[in-house]
Amino acid sequence: MSDWINFRDVRKNLSFEAVLTHYGVTIKKQAGNRHVGRCPLPMHIGKGKTPSFSAKLDIGVFQCFSCKAHGTVLHFAALMEGLNPDDPQDLRTVALKLRDVFLTTATASPKKKLVRKESSTSPPAGTTRSNLPVLVNPPLDFELKDLDDDHPYLKGRGFNPQTIRHFGLGVCSRGLMKGRVVIPLHNATGRLVGYAGRVVDDTTISDDNPRYRLPGRREREGRIIEFKKSLLLYNHHRLKQPVNDLIVVEGFTSVRWLTQWGYSSVVAMFGSDCSEEQARLIVHATAPDGRVWIFPDTDAAGEKGVMVMLSRISPYRWTRWIQTQQEQPTDCTPADLEKLLPGLGTERKEVLHDNGSLWADTPV
Repeated sequence: MSDWINFRDVRKNLSFEAVLTHYGVTIKKQAGNRHVGRCPLPMHIGKGKTPSFSAKLDIGVFQCFSCKAHGTVLHFAALMEGLNPDDPQDLRTVALKLRDVFLTTATASPKKKLVRKESSTSPPAGTTRSNLPVLVNPPLDFELKDLDDDHPYLKGRGFNPQTIRHFGLGVCSRGLMKGRVVIPLHNATGRLVGYAGRVVDDTTISDDNPRYRLPGRREREGRIIEFKKSLLLYNHHRLKQPVNDLIVVEGFTSVRWLTQWGYSSVVAMFGSDCSEEQARLIVHATAPDGRVWIFPDTDAAGEKGVMVMLSRISPYRWTRWIQTQQEQPTDCTPADLEKLLPGLGTERKEVLHDNGSLWADTPV
């Protein structure tokens, strides 16, 4: 995970306002480009009711008069990520993340200068202007409502009502996600940053109608909003970190299937690829003496992804590759899971079939 970084350049080019917004802090500016509000730091949330937090947005520093935390924008982000800002490695980790999330190529790479030809014409319909500030995975200011959580597709996949409600699933009836099962996506602090949408009829899948639809790049209120799945782990926010045993799968459905059968410490990577940021999140979510259980799909892409994960995670945590004859974790019965993940389940849950019988050892 080696990568050279200039802390001074990162601090100089970062917008503290954008960083605060990224972590769900509502900006209330005062005179002198100063923000004052309740302290948003994880160790302080719920302990103070007065506006003890102050950030000078123009110079990128903050302090809380109650919990006494203070420092630069890098220190703030480290605390929000659950890292130690006094640890040089942790500070480097968060600086790399902020650089990748917020800084464009023009500001983040001093070795290259981009020359942009100015044009008086407006950008084509459906595109965004490249000179606007970019926010990556900012918290949403809305939630999708009136979802059908009793749709036959969800029941057909073997999920009980408790699991469906736990993950906030339902079929949407309007907008870009109309006719799809919508899947809420959260960042590490639990803020809603987007929705994925899955088709309910696989026969309709095409180039124009992919199986999964993720948030796209869009322009809003003078800013470009981007969604980068490589910076997130699905279900990460539900972990009681750090965990002793973390199961890593590829897809959303596998997370829900394992959770339903009592394996609550499980995250997904949005596919078979594992980015450096996702590897870092996995390492930090696992106790130093804990174990990472890689449970991929059994295809060429899954095997390739495992090789990347092993190279990025095994130097820091005990890591095991779970191999099975089943194509996906969702094809495994509860008995299969008990053999593959010995001692990791916390609670055996029951699934009722339409005929009222309990689970039998046959895959859905």
